[in-house]
Amino acid sequence: MYSRVLLKLSGEALMGGQSYGINPETLTRYCEDVKEAVDANVQIAIVIGGGNIFRGMQGVAKGMDRVQGDYMGMLATVINSMALQAELEKQGIKVKLLSGLYIDPIAETVSGRKAKQYLEEGYVVIIGGGTGNPFFTTDSASALRGVEIGADVLLKGTRVDGVYTSDPEKDPNAKKYNTITFDEAYSKNLKIMDMTAFTLCKENNLPIVVFDMNTKGNLLKIVNQDDIGTVVK
Repeated sequence: MYSRVLLKLSGEALMGGQSYGINPETLTRYCEDVKEAVDANVQIAIVIGGGNIFRGMQGVAKGMDRVQGDYMGMLATVINSMALQAELEKQGIKVKLLSGLYIDPIAETVSGRKAKQYLEEGYVVIIGGGTGNPFFTTDSASALRGVEIGADVLLKGTRVDGVYTSDPEKDPNAKKYNTITFDEAYSKNLKIMDMTAFTLCKENNLPIVVFDMNTKGNLLKIVNQDDIGTVVK
């Protein structure tokens, strides 16, 4: 079993069947899965995107300044992080909310030392606000935080059950990889994470597991290292 993990969640996934915002049923189901893993004594840090509320690059496409758009996107991740915090606490889980942006009193400013201390004290640590800098995605933020906290693995929860030769939602002949190396994924141009995040994980020997977060119970299976998803190492 992995003892400490960084869970990266998509903001868009929180929409459920909606076209915008946070679906309460989806939020509850995700937090129930996190609780299962916490009850199995796994230390969990979470980074979530903000695409269900605002994406910086969408703003840029409409003529917005990139820096301003990226900061708006970072604030969207904080809103999602607060929603996760509220639901996890409702389910009886101790949570600390940290942020790459200075937004006291909503969240404490993140540091690797502080995050590790809270994990060791039994808290789920949610880290919002991206890296705190424009031009970096939440993929990059999750890789950075995973390295900072000394995670055993970066778990990327998606709506598909792993990495495929092509998009399985569009190509019925797409084949799934059970394991793949960083170099193979790069040479095959597989879009697992952005290159900054990918490079951070590779250089710091932080494996990535891509799995289907929308199937209930999968998170616990992943932390138990069951043979689901795709391992990139």
